[in-house]
Amino acid sequence: MPGRPLWQVAGKRDTEQEAEAQQWIEQVTGERFPPGVRYEDVLRDGIIFCKLMNRLQPGLITKINTSGGDYKMMDNLNQFQKACVKYGVPDVDLFQAVDLMERKNIAQVTNTIFAIGRAAYKHPEWRGPWLGPKPADENKRNFTEDQLRAGEGMIGLQAGSNKGATQAGQSFGATRKILLGK
Repeated sequence: MPGRPLWQVAGKRDTEQEAEAQQWIEQVTGERFPPGVRYEDVLRDGIIFCKLMNRLQPGLITKINTSGGDYKMMDNLNQFQKACVKYGVPDVDLFQAVDLMERKNIAQVTNTIFAIGRAAYKHPEWRGPWLGPKPADENKRNFTEDQLRAGEGMIGLQAGSNKGATQAGQSFGATRKILLGK
């Protein structure tokens, strides 16, 4: 997309979700994002992420780098990602540190924040605030052998109906005539 900055190219960004994620982080950490600074630029050094995880579960990250260059920022992001896994966030929901550092896939960064919010529901020691809908609890069903066997002879609704079906096939309308030699 010519003329658009690199941070907008991902296209999947949802400003409402980003605002919701930012508001949740501010509520949990007790710190406001600096006014006039873009969302991804506030998150980029990883400091706010480390503070977030330590608020959700104290002591999860022992050392937060508050100064230094890109190496220290990457270290914060790596510590944050390890803390997420310890907290119960599935690793498939984590963004790649390079996506945030190079501002490539900010939508995935927001998805990770929502995944942390979902994981928080599974921690009874956390009293809120919450982010996103509560994940469903397991709803295990136990069927008897007779119940399982009762369904074997039925044709599922997705298969349609076999009433009136024959092996003769269908015949309606005029048949095709092939004219040779014209």
